[in-house]
Amino acid sequence: MQYKNLFLFTLLISFVWASCGGGTKDPAAQLTALKDQKAQLEAKITALEATINATNPQEKKLRTVGVSTIQPQAFRHYIDLQGKVDADESVTATARMPGALKKVYVKNGDNVRQGQLLAEIDDAVIMRSLAEVEGQLKVAEDVFNRQKSLWDQKIGTEIQYIQAKNGKESLERSIATVKEQLGMTKIYAPTGGTVDLVLLKQGQAIAPGVPLCQILNLNKLKIVGNVTEAYASKVRRGDKVQVFFPDVNKEITSTVTYVSKSINPMTRTFSVECTLPGGNNYSANQVAVMKIVDYQSPNALVVPVNLIQTSEDGDFVLLAEKNGDKTATVKKAVIKQGQNYNGMVEVLSGLKKGDVVISTGFQEVNNGEMVMARE
Repeated sequence: MQYKNLFLFTLLISFVWASCGGGTKDPAAQLTALKDQKAQLEAKITALEATINATNPQEKKLRTVGVSTIQPQAFRHYIDLQGKVDADESVTATARMPGALKKVYVKNGDNVRQGQLLAEIDDAVIMRSLAEVEGQLKVAEDVFNRQKSLWDQKIGTEIQYIQAKNGKESLERSIATVKEQLGMTKIYAPTGGTVDLVLLKQGQAIAPGVPLCQILNLNKLKIVGNVTEAYASKVRRGDKVQVFFPDVNKEITSTVTYVSKSINPMTRTFSVECTLPGGNNYSANQVAVMKIVDYQSPNALVVPVNLIQTSEDGDFVLLAEKNGDKTATVKKAVIKQGQNYNGMVEVLSGLKKGDVVISTGFQEVNNGEMVMARE
């Protein structure tokens, strides 16, 4: 087009030059004539370009969109909750009588067996009482033996014999009581396991109900979590659970072993438990993220939730129907949504296997528009 304009302009100059006699000496007249001829030619050029564009229109540029083909896949919906690792046998060791701790034999992390001595309470007062009663018993036994010897010889009264016998037996019972109290000054492990949280030290006071330490049996672990009551009818014993431990970046699969039948009136939740293999990789009260499967479909049609739009007709996605060449036509497909989890939605109706969904650029195109589709 530029060459055509140059040719016409050159022809104009030649024509003007010839019409002016080629040698006119009046520059002003020549300039006026050239401007008139230029305006006429530019108008003709514009008209010719419009005619050419009308008879040979340029091809309209099509938008390019990204697409993905719908294929059936497994879809699962999970109930997410935070739980914690709990020892199935978690027992507090405490004293059976008050007193000051004379000796503590364990520390945090020690492994103990059931019945092992953990600590002793100061028994000085009890030992003095025992020595005193034992001294009294020796005197009572001597009196009883003498009285019995006389009674065997039919000397003395029966009452004297009975009093001597009762005095000896009473002191024997007192000694048994004192020895039982002496045994209560010792604190034994109620179960075997690992000592955790030793709370008291030597010299500190302890009493029944005051914990000395906690003993955990890490060979029998479980995970405990609380589920909102909205899922009370969906969580059952035997459901699969995916458990993730953030601090060790580890995930395992377990099974629900217990579902509480009562709902906490304060939190409106119920507790669930699942098994956990024992080992050194877990700690009591360790955080565990629990994901309980409450719905699953092995052959679901699934789309990302951000592809779903809403109109007066309902929820819809845009499809790309291929035209046999590189182009496709945008088609609106009204759908019915099912479960939604982790940004993916199960489509219950409106789509079929093999449909091509517009996944990128769907915001810039409209129903019926022709586009270029790329996988």
